Amino acid sequence: MSTARPSAPSASSPASHLKPLPLAVHLALTSAMIAAAIVPTMAWAQTVQSPVTTLEATTVTGDASIATPSAAPYAGGQVARGGQLGVLGNIDNMDAPFVVTSFTSKLIEDQQARTLGDVVKNDSSIQVGNGFGNSAETFSIRGFALNNDDLSFNGLYGILPRQVLPTQMIERVEIFKGANAFLNGAAPGGSGLGGSINIQPKRAGEDPLTRATIDYTSDSQVGGGVDIGRRWGADNKFGIRVNAAHRDGETSVDDENQRLTVGTVGLDFRGEQLRVSLDAGYQKYRFSQPRPTIRVIGTDVPSAPSNRTNYGQPWTYSELESTFGVLRAEYDFNNNWMGYAAAGVSHDRELGDYATPNVDGSGVGTISRLSVPYDRDSATGEIGLRGQFKTGAVGHRVNAALSASRIKGATAYEFASGGAIDIKNPVYIPRPAGGLIAGNFSDPDVTDRRRLYSVALSDTLSFLDDRVLFTAGVRRQTLKQDAFGYDGVQTAAYNDSVWTPVFGVVVKPLDYMSLYANHIEGLTAGDSAPTDAVNFGTTLAPYRTKQTEVGVKLDFGTVGGNVGVFQIEKPEAYTDVITGVFGRAGEQRNRGIELNVYGEATRGVRLLGGITLMDPELRDTEVASQNGNDAIGVPRYQAVMGAEWDVPYINGLTLQAYAQRRGSQYINADNSAKIPAWNRFDLGARYATKIDNRNVVWRAGVDNVTDKQYWSTVGNDFAQITQGRGRIYKLSMSVDF
Repeated sequence: MSTARPSAPSASSPASHLKPLPLAVHLALTSAMIAAAIVPTMAWAQTVQSPVTTLEATTVTGDASIATPSAAPYAGGQVARGGQLGVLGNIDNMDAPFVVTSFTSKLIEDQQARTLGDVVKNDSSIQVGNGFGNSAETFSIRGFALNNDDLSFNGLYGILPRQVLPTQMIERVEIFKGANAFLNGAAPGGSGLGGSINIQPKRAGEDPLTRATIDYTSDSQVGGGVDIGRRWGADNKFGIRVNAAHRDGETSVDDENQRLTVGTVGLDFRGEQLRVSLDAGYQKYRFSQPRPTIRVIGTDVPSAPSNRTNYGQPWTYSELESTFGVLRAEYDFNNNWMGYAAAGVSHDRELGDYATPNVDGSGVGTISRLSVPYDRDSATGEIGLRGQFKTGAVGHRVNAALSASRIKGATAYEFASGGAIDIKNPVYIPRPAGGLIAGNFSDPDVTDRRRLYSVALSDTLSFLDDRVLFTAGVRRQTLKQDAFGYDGVQTAAYNDSVWTPVFGVVVKPLDYMSLYANHIEGLTAGDSAPTDAVNFGTTLAPYRTKQTEVGVKLDFGTVGGNVGVFQIEKPEAYTDVITGVFGRAGEQRNRGIELNVYGEATRGVRLLGGITLMDPELRDTEVASQNGNDAIGVPRYQAVMGAEWDVPYINGLTLQAYAQRRGSQYINADNSAKIPAWNRFDLGARYATKIDNRNVVWRAGVDNVTDKQYWSTVGNDFAQITQGRGRIYKLSMSVDF
């Protein structure tokens, strides 16, 4: 199941007719906006206390608090010093046996990132593409798919809006590299086997904030937003952060329009022992005549059309509406033991008309209409205990956690044959009428129910004054899934459980160096035997994807980085041509080397980038001739490098440059066709000053400066390719009141 695929049988395809917001949501959002207006009048007189801005070390001592706040920004402010590692909590980079990169809200603002995809372009291990026929942002980490459904929000799956996530509410984008079933549990959508992305929401800071921003994106998108934060009460215990934005207009692709409305509120209380937060939001996105991905038929890939050419039909669209909320609490029993609990709910409604071109090497082919409504309701939660103690000279940091989630999807579809298409010289056709209808299109029936339950235990042992850290843990995960036909009749049931272990070690021979190694696994439900198999209907045991990694991390105070070598083995399944039995056989084995660098190389010069080299090999495949071939959609190399320079003698002026290089990618397992390698360059500048004693920042940027025409990514499951965006101009101005 994937947000990338609005196909008829997929229960994670787009959504139902959009209806007015529930009264409870209206009241919650209205109350938040009223609070945001009232709080400024009362908060100015409150006593201000310095915030906790540094991350407490996750070493095991007898007198340090077990509570670990979010990591402080690293030198340069573009990344943080650590991140949230699921059940292990917030951990400093140098103490973690894994690689995690945390991009900050400062980087998001300075790069004028509009969506999550604009943020993660800064990581050389990640690719960003679009869904199959729709406008969903899909990701690939270390060569394995991560669908938008499987992002986590403050540690919880299934809560964030589906398909596209704007950046207004984001404080941190935390990217974990590698398999992660122990840390976060199995992702409900079955992706994320090569890594995960966690979103941390914004919180009110110590200083009052009232910021208004207006922005422009070519060709004619205009938007504006507000960001309001206040703290009040004794010792500033109470906080509120409100973000709201609207953007509308035509994109750089001819006749393609996007309209976004988003509003979020974050409330928090931080007492001496108790900490509570509530985050809620509403988002509505509409894409009108979006340029779709294409599917290649045959072994020749057409050259990319003009960047302005829109081969999306005028009647195609996608409308997405989401409401969500998360309540989280932490309580310190004493300095050594704390408990925590969280619960979240979300509701998504989607509706769209899609028309994916199926074309040959000349760009000529056919299109059809697929209309899909989709409703999703999610509820998820966790409860845990974290503690620290010593046994002689050995320190222990232990974790125990329970988690559960329930996701219900309802969908239907209508399919109608279309006509001919030439993506280089598109001709628009009337919306195909009639066709095949499955399910109740106006009120879809439930087609998918998923329930995930797990329990996790771990212990991080520390030796030699915390110079050596060893982590061992295990999670017991239960996966339950029921599938239903469009007539409501159950067609399949899945119920299985599996243990997923983790081992990690960190050795610090020098103050600025950490050597690390880990073994960790990913988890997804096993496939069901197809109708042509002699064991039709049999469901396989859950697939465990295994990762082994070793590397070194360096932190010189103002510049940091890491070099790591990893191997990830993902099992596959197919029907044996001789026996006719469907079963597990073969694997995709990705071996790679990653190098990352970040920080302030010298005063006023900031660097952020890396390179990833990959050997994505198919092994023991169904077709013998494919053994040893490269996996679909995995480039042999990716490299990114961004730089910022504060111009001397012009106080407040900063220049930016960004370069990206990506290798070629095969579109099929035969390795008979591929998209070519490509380069992209972005430039930008910002100027910060004061006007009438108010902070004002102007930002300007040009993405894809050379207007390069290229295919950017290949979908992992199809010969489906996404065209890269052409030259885009971005302008914004923000003012603090």
